[in-house]
Amino acid sequence: MKQAFTVATIQMVSGTDPAHNLATAARLVADAARQGAQLVVLPEYFCLMGREDGDKVRIREPFGDGPIQQALATMAREHGVWLVGGTVPLQCEADDKVFNTLLLYAPDGSVHSRYDKIHLFGFSGLGERYCESDSIVAGSEPVRAQTPLADIAFGICYDLRFPELFRNMAPFDVLVLPAAFTATTGEAHWEVLLRARAIENQCYVVASAQGGLHENGRKTHGQSLVIDPWGRIVAQLDKDEGVLLARIDPTIIQSVRTRLPALAHRVFS
Repeated sequence: MKQAFTVATIQMVSGTDPAHNLATAARLVADAARQGAQLVVLPEYFCLMGREDGDKVRIREPFGDGPIQQALATMAREHGVWLVGGTVPLQCEADDKVFNTLLLYAPDGSVHSRYDKIHLFGFSGLGERYCESDSIVAGSEPVRAQTPLADIAFGICYDLRFPELFRNMAPFDVLVLPAAFTATTGEAHWEVLLRARAIENQCYVVASAQGGLHENGRKTHGQSLVIDPWGRIVAQLDKDEGVLLARIDPTIIQSVRTRLPALAHRVFS
């Protein structure tokens, strides 16, 4: 059995200036590392909350190169942490679109795992409209990462609403989910969906969010959370930027799965 470790979720209110966002992320990652975090998770769109869809395309990078990825590799290496770099806009075959990509960096600064967001958010109503497919190409492959800390499954924001994505990867120890949930959908559904994913997969859920009013006028829900395999909230933030730390204890995972072996009782898998 792996040992308990400390995770940090970083909450941000990212703006339209990538350089400023990167500096903020570097400061918060350093703070998390000073407090003993071994796994640090940045939120979705940490590097840019643009005014237009084309803003993501403007700063997109080829996989493995570019200032955003270089900055993330440096953060992981300098602090010796496993770092989930929120999401990064990476080049795809379409000239006017990007992949919305989660990159997991090892403590030596190398890329350990890559996950391209599969489910693209669409919402229209209450005076709001979002259509990620206008500027993002969907990924196609679920991703799990075997690390010395834990067996980690990944999702990004809207993926949270599709339990089959995670169920098909179970069992795993930790579900990591960077997000930028809107204030409207977050207030209604964020916490209950996260707790459901923890309960049904009998795993820890680590959700790192955008939280506040952004320069582009968008409002995000915040409430970064760490939830244990019984569905209990271990730690949470409200709005605004911050660093949230919690312990991931594998004995709790084992205890829940032994007392209630639901994963072993699955009929359809």
